[in-house]
Amino acid sequence: MAGHSHWAGIKHKKALVDNKRGRLWSKLSKAIIVAARTGGGDPESNLKLRYAINDARAASVPKENIARAIKKGTGELEGGNLEEVVYEGYAAGGVAVLCDILTDNRNRTASEIRKIFEVCGGKLGETGCVAWMFDRKGLVAVPEETTDEESLIELAVEAGAEDVRRDNGEFHVTCDPDSFADVCHAVEEASLKPSLETITRLPKDTVDLDVGTARKVLALMEKLDDHDDVQNVSANFNIPDESLAELEG
Repeated sequence: MAGHSHWAGIKHKKALVDNKRGRLWSKLSKAIIVAARTGGGDPESNLKLRYAINDARAASVPKENIARAIKKGTGELEGGNLEEVVYEGYAAGGVAVLCDILTDNRNRTASEIRKIFEVCGGKLGETGCVAWMFDRKGLVAVPEETTDEESLIELAVEAGAEDVRRDNGEFHVTCDPDSFADVCHAVEEASLKPSLETITRLPKDTVDLDVGTARKVLALMEKLDDHDDVQNVSANFNIPDESLAELEG
């Protein structure tokens, strides 16, 4: 899971600047719309909606925005016509990239995503070209200073987690998506405050990058992440510690 860990850590620790807040709110609202459309507008009975709302609240999305997104999803308001699409491709160095998309115009989005890949030295591929390189997993990140590894492993495994690893100042707990709610609940019951709770795609194997290639790959990941229609980006790269130190320097 090193590829996702590096990107998750880099993305998560980027400062949230004001000119990106509106874009983030838009993405979180889209996730709420789709969750409400597929599972109904009650977060008590719709787990996907509950987590989408939690993500929105964590990003300070106003209550009225959340309520409006739920109504769009349930059809009470117009604007809920979003399509879920997965785009796949390759970044510099042969790195596999998966983009989870929510769009109201597939042709426009495909054209824009293709251009981003090309500008950053990558290439958008055919459906299925890299999906087989990833597993869909639940991921919960807990800061190291809030707990000890042994205690976290015990409660996580009891809740159905598959693995707990240290990564850049955090413990990363991974699980099957079906166990995600139980793991999140166990972490919450232990009074721990995770820095990240998400269902994502983790690479089965990773590609080590040198500094030059890492810069190109990270540029692509950031541009994709900044696109309004991209909900999540996953990739199978690993940046060795010495290269990461040079990039951060």
